[in-house]
Amino acid sequence: MKAPSRRKVPPSTKPPRESPEIPDLKRRAELRLRQRRTGPGGKAEKTPHELDARRLVHELQVHQIELEMQNAELQEARDRQEALLEKYTDLYDFSPAGYFTLAPDGTIRLANLSGSLLVGVDRSRLVGQRFGLFLAQDLRPAFKAFLGEVFGQPTKHSGDFGMAGGGGTARLVNIKAQAFPDGKECRAVVTDITARRQAEDKIRVSELRYRRLFEAAHDGVLILDPGTRKITDANPFMTKLLGYPHDQLVGKELFEIGLLRDEAASQEMFRQLRRNHQVRYEDLPLESRRGRRQEVEVVANLYQEDGTPVIQCNIRDITERHRAEEVLHRNQALFSALVAQVPVGVYVVDATFRLHQVNPVAVAAFNGITPLVGRDFAEVIRIVWPKRVAGPLERRFRNALATGEPYSTTDFTERRNDLGTRESYEWQIQRVTLPAGEFGVVCFFKNVTEQRRAAAAQRRIELLAASNQKLEGEIARRRKMQASLQTSEREQRRLVGQSLTMQAELRHLSHQILKTQEEERKRISRELHDEITQILVGIRVHLETLAGEAASDPALLRRKIARTRRLVEKSVDVVHQFARELRPPTLDHLGLVSTLHAFLKDFMNRTGIRVRLTAFNGLEETSLDRRTVLYRVAHEALTNVERHAGASEVEVSLRRQPGLVRMTVTDDGKSFDTVHALRPRRNGRLGLLGMRERLEMVGGSLSVQSAPGKGTTITADVPFG
Repeated sequence: MKAPSRRKVPPSTKPPRESPEIPDLKRRAELRLRQRRTGPGGKAEKTPHELDARRLVHELQVHQIELEMQNAELQEARDRQEALLEKYTDLYDFSPAGYFTLAPDGTIRLANLSGSLLVGVDRSRLVGQRFGLFLAQDLRPAFKAFLGEVFGQPTKHSGDFGMAGGGGTARLVNIKAQAFPDGKECRAVVTDITARRQAEDKIRVSELRYRRLFEAAHDGVLILDPGTRKITDANPFMTKLLGYPHDQLVGKELFEIGLLRDEAASQEMFRQLRRNHQVRYEDLPLESRRGRRQEVEVVANLYQEDGTPVIQCNIRDITERHRAEEVLHRNQALFSALVAQVPVGVYVVDATFRLHQVNPVAVAAFNGITPLVGRDFAEVIRIVWPKRVAGPLERRFRNALATGEPYSTTDFTERRNDLGTRESYEWQIQRVTLPAGEFGVVCFFKNVTEQRRAAAAQRRIELLAASNQKLEGEIARRRKMQASLQTSEREQRRLVGQSLTMQAELRHLSHQILKTQEEERKRISRELHDEITQILVGIRVHLETLAGEAASDPALLRRKIARTRRLVEKSVDVVHQFARELRPPTLDHLGLVSTLHAFLKDFMNRTGIRVRLTAFNGLEETSLDRRTVLYRVAHEALTNVERHAGASEVEVSLRRQPGLVRMTVTDDGKSFDTVHALRPRRNGRLGLLGMRERLEMVGGSLSVQSAPGKGTTITADVPFG
């Protein structure tokens, strides 16, 4: 590089005069120049020519410092701008809303990360696509009209649109868009409002459900204003209960519709509500419009509704319940008489888990345990049965009392503590409503000990007869087995012979694999010797020549260096070719599709055979082992096409099937016998067999179809995921 030329200043040149007002930048530059200078304090006399030169150097130095300071300021300003740009980029990319820059036809010019996540497409593949394609198909015309409004009017526009499903849950988004001043693009802010819309729908459903419950309730419901104590709403059942229309109930107080005695009682109820937020009346008289008297139960609650106090009164007609209680009391004596007359053992346990009633058969079964009625039933169980039995029995009774779930058994045999003998019972329990109105458990049981003993004796007799019959059958069965063993022995000898044949085939297959590996090593060794060794020898010869002629002819030296460089590049290409044949590195870094593209391009250039490749988008999601197997199968299939098929065109297809990836390699060449080709002992080759073995290692399968005039199709299936 040439040094910059320095312009000599003629002796007569005078330095420029300084302006009366020196700029601040120049003053700071001169101050920095004085700080840089150091030297002795004395000054020697200078000639006019030297003084002019010193002035000019001084000006140049000042100008240089000014430029350095300006450069520093510019650098600082650029750093600030880059920092601001980085902040803007972070805010743009990581905004929770999706940002899109759209053309008038809806083409995506720019998108942030949230936008790409929202539509489920990588940002690098999103630019250039139409945004309308990501919306539900029936909403695309509406979105086109929406874009027309955005670019037609310079104001902000907003609209709700549904995103295309794509196999997942459909989403609803809100789009706010405004055109840029130049009218060529618009900025669209896309927000996912699915959750908000679902929440609004749930609120509407909840309100509708509440209104339906309010309208369909079989209890009277009144809504009152705590300030005025007047009715603001009433459900249809309440109007039916009183016989008043809805408009005559609204605006009245409770005592005016006959629910309370007078206004004083109404005021007292509201005072209790303000203190306790709840008031309950078990039994109040109520007279309808037509004079029908009835007993009602009233529960009033004070609560807040959107910050406003509201009183809700639930009014239940208990007239029928009172009548039912009277009937239960009348039936109590009848219930006791029926329990006493049942021919099996019966006892009743009340809600406090005490024996409420026991009939005479049950009293005899409890073996004189006194007192019995009114005693804790858990204590009675522990007296009769051992601890390991008493615990589960108690849980059975308590579960029936709590849940109403009945229980019965026909095979209960245990040793009793009080009798010291094993007893068998059939019993069942179920929850009943006692005459007092509370729940209880009634147990029916029957002592079947003697019946079980008689049945056991009968079963022993039947068992002996069955054993005798079984022995006779066993004799006949053993005779059949003897004949069957003779047949099995002949079959075993046949299988042994078949096994020896398969072992021989396996040994032959192993020999073929070793032979194939050795041939591959010989081929690699031969090609390394023929290609790399010759190239390296040529490089060494050129280097020795360069060492001898380095100083004689520079032009010749450069040409030889160029030839040597080409040899080095050729050796590198050969090494890369070997690496690609052994294992392409792009398979690990770029994926299966890119590796196949590179291999097919080289294959077409080398053989002249046309190859067409099709693949689906999610192919790279499968595991590396399975992608490697698919590459090896494609490589081996195309190698067979090159060597044997004589084809002019090949199609390689990778498609997604349910649960698997299917690769097909179809050529238009010669056909062959697929059964014969899959037997290595017949032809000595392992190509198709190697494909099948590789696929089976990853849980895949191989099929080959070949017919005269139709070429050959190799299909490889591997699991996906």
